[in-house]
Amino acid sequence: MGIIIITDKVAQQSDLSIIDHYIKNSNDINALQVEDSRLSKSKSYLKIIGIPFYPHSNSQEKLTLLDVETILKQNHIFNNISLSSKPRIIKILPKLDMAIVWIDIWDVQSGQNAKLLINRCFNVGNYIAMIRGANMNPRVPQCKNCWKWGHSTFSCRIQGAKCVKCNSSHKSKHHREFGWYCKANAKTNPPRLETKKGEPCPHSFKCSNCKGDHQANLNSCPFWRHHFNRKWHIKKQAEIHENRSQSIHSKVNGMNKQ
Repeated sequence: MGIIIITDKVAQQSDLSIIDHYIKNSNDINALQVEDSRLSKSKSYLKIIGIPFYPHSNSQEKLTLLDVETILKQNHIFNNISLSSKPRIIKILPKLDMAIVWIDIWDVQSGQNAKLLINRCFNVGNYIAMIRGANMNPRVPQCKNCWKWGHSTFSCRIQGAKCVKCNSSHKSKHHREFGWYCKANAKTNPPRLETKKGEPCPHSFKCSNCKGDHQANLNSCPFWRHHFNRKWHIKKQAEIHENRSQSIHSKVNGMNKQ
């Protein structure tokens, strides 16, 4: 059982001492049974830029969740800040050695904790990191059915499934059974040998999203590297749609000329 106090403005931490003093000095309430008052909680979303992706000197060990948690604990600006979920780490670009770290923190409705952190800088070894505000849930989903970006697996509209490796119409776990790359074919030049049973598929494929030489869920894919950047994905999808439309028009014009 508790007491809910409704205010005409967003309460601040400084208001709690007034509330505690009033309640605990009331003749109708046993002060020993009263817990300290607290503000209702919400979440704020932040991102930290300028943290090295390889934080350990003379080592190629990547930044881990434990590293991030240690960094936060060692910096006094994060005192009294509680994470509402695990941090998320992404490398900015393949050729850069810097990372972006997204953190979700417990906050009050006024966003007081986030306001105290945004645009603050702190040291990470020889680097200077900065805290920026972020949008809620910026991650762009990748469908595990068709392996396209921008919708979840449960909302996928295609019938059947696509293989993450070869983009053929079978589930990824059945690639060896149904993937034609692993089947013997004497008519090809040179003849293609069957992949031995029990061995992993040795063939390389084109990503169904970026057309790079990798399977569709590889974390070096440009689509994966930008999966926290919704604007990038929207722009990329518009470019793909435009290129597809131009290709169709070119084929139609070519047929008409014949």
